[in-house]
Amino acid sequence: AGLRPPGGRAKTAPLLLMSEDSFGEDPGVAGRLLETGMDAVCEGSIGECSDPPHDKGVKLPPPSIVLQLEPKAFSQVKLPYSIILTTLLYCGEFASAAVLSASYSRSNDQFWLLLTLLFMLMPSIMDQLTLIFVHRDLTSDKPMVLCMHLLLLGPLIRCLEALMIYCQAGSEEEPYVTITRKKRLRKDSEIEVEQEVGHSLRKLVTHRNAFKRMAVIQAFLGSTPQLTLQLYISVVEQYIPPIRAILMGICLVSVTYGALVCNVLAIQIKYDDYKIRLRPLAFICIILWRSLEISTRITILVFFGSVFKHYALGIGMANFLVLFFLPWIQFWRSGAQLPDNVEKNFSRVGTLSVLCSITLLYASINVFCWSAVQLRLSDRDLISKSQSWYYLVVYYVLRGVENSVLLILWYIFKTDFYEYFCMPMLVVQLIVAYCLAVTFMLFFYQYFHPCRRLFRHNISDFLECVCCKSRQTANSSHLEPPYEPGVRHSIV
Repeated sequence: AGLRPPGGRAKTAPLLLMSEDSFGEDPGVAGRLLETGMDAVCEGSIGECSDPPHDKGVKLPPPSIVLQLEPKAFSQVKLPYSIILTTLLYCGEFASAAVLSASYSRSNDQFWLLLTLLFMLMPSIMDQLTLIFVHRDLTSDKPMVLCMHLLLLGPLIRCLEALMIYCQAGSEEEPYVTITRKKRLRKDSEIEVEQEVGHSLRKLVTHRNAFKRMAVIQAFLGSTPQLTLQLYISVVEQYIPPIRAILMGICLVSVTYGALVCNVLAIQIKYDDYKIRLRPLAFICIILWRSLEISTRITILVFFGSVFKHYALGIGMANFLVLFFLPWIQFWRSGAQLPDNVEKNFSRVGTLSVLCSITLLYASINVFCWSAVQLRLSDRDLISKSQSWYYLVVYYVLRGVENSVLLILWYIFKTDFYEYFCMPMLVVQLIVAYCLAVTFMLFFYQYFHPCRRLFRHNISDFLECVCCKSRQTANSSHLEPPYEPGVRHSIV
C-alpha cells in the first residue's frame, strides 16, 4: 500500500532496503535471496566440507537486499516464432516419414515399415491429445478443430489460429484481463514487474504453452527413436537414400529444438515467480550441450546394436522400464495419494492416465539425455523445484560408464564393415564429444543459468570444496615435528 499512491499508479520506482531481521520467522523472497551468496561452508548435496577460515577471497552474503517495484506495463504481442517452427518441424517430419514408409512398402521391408509408422503415428497422436488437453477443447463447441485433430492436422489449424490472433491484435483497444507480477534478478537487486495482460496475449500464451509441450513430446517420443531407427537401418544396409537423409536431418533439428525447449520449460517451472530471459550465449551453450549429448548417445546405441542386436534392445528396454517405474516406486514409498489438481473434470482413471503419460515422456527423455527435472508424483506440482546436484552427478556418471562399456564392447566385437574406418579415432571422438557435452553443461549452470544467483551452491563451490580437502590433506602430510634438543621424535 505504501508503494502506490491511492487512486493511481506508482509514478516512481521506490527502493526498499530490507535487512534479514525485518522478515521475522518467514523471510520470504528476500530471505531466500540472502541465502544465495557464495557460502563459506560447502555443505551441498554432493559432499561435505569443513568450515574454512574467512579469508579475503571468500564471498559473503550481502548485508541487505534491494527490492524495486516498477510501474505496470502493458505486455506487447509478439510474432509466435516458436509455434511456426514447431508446426514446420511436425509437418516436415510427418511428410518425410510417410514418403519413406511408402518406399519401404514398395521394397517389401515390412519390419522397417512397421517401426517407421509406429514412430510417426505415436507422437502425432500424443501431440493431438496434448493440444486438446491444454486448450480444453473437449468442453467447448469446436467441431472443426476436433475434426482436424482426428486427421492429425491439429498443429496446422492451431498455428493458423495463433497467426490470426497475432494479426488481429492491436487493431482495436481491448481491456486487460489480468495483471501478472513477475520478479527479475539483477546484480544486487530483485525487481518486481507488473504487466497487464489482454485477451489476445492470453490466447497466444496458451498457444505457446501448448506448442512447447508438443515440441518436447515430438522430439523424445518421435524424433529421437525415429533418428535412432533410420541411422541403424543406414548402418546395416550401408546405404542412405535421399528421403531417409532428409528425415534424419529433420529429426536431428527437432531433437535439438525439443531439448532446448525442455531446458527452458524446466527453468520456468522451477522458478515460476521469476521472469526468465536467456542470453544468446546461454542458448548456444544449451544447443551444444544437448546436441553433443544426444547425438553421442544415439551413435553409441546404433553401433552397439549393429553388433549385438538383442542385447541392445534389452539395454534400451531396461533403461526405459527403470526410469518409468522409479517415480512410481518413490510415490508408493511416500504413502501419498494421487494429486487432484491435474484437471478438475477428470476422474481417477483420467488423472492416472495423465500421470502415466507424463512418466512415459519423463522416461523417454532420460533414456537419451538429462531431463533437467526430478519427477515427484507425490508433490502438488509433480516435480521437485529444488536444484539437486546429487541426481545430476549420479545420472551423468552412470550414463558415462554405460556409454564407455557399450563403446568398448562394440570396438572389441566389431564386424568387418568397420575396418574401412579408423576405429581408435572414432572411439576417441565419441568419448571426447560426451565429455564436451558435460563441459558445456557445467558452463551453463556456472555462468549462463538465468537463476544461478538463487542456487545455494554452484559448480565452483563443489570444485573449491574438493580443492580445499586435497589441500588440507597435502598440508597435513607434510607436517614436521617441533624440534627440541635432547628429545627423539617419531611420526606415527
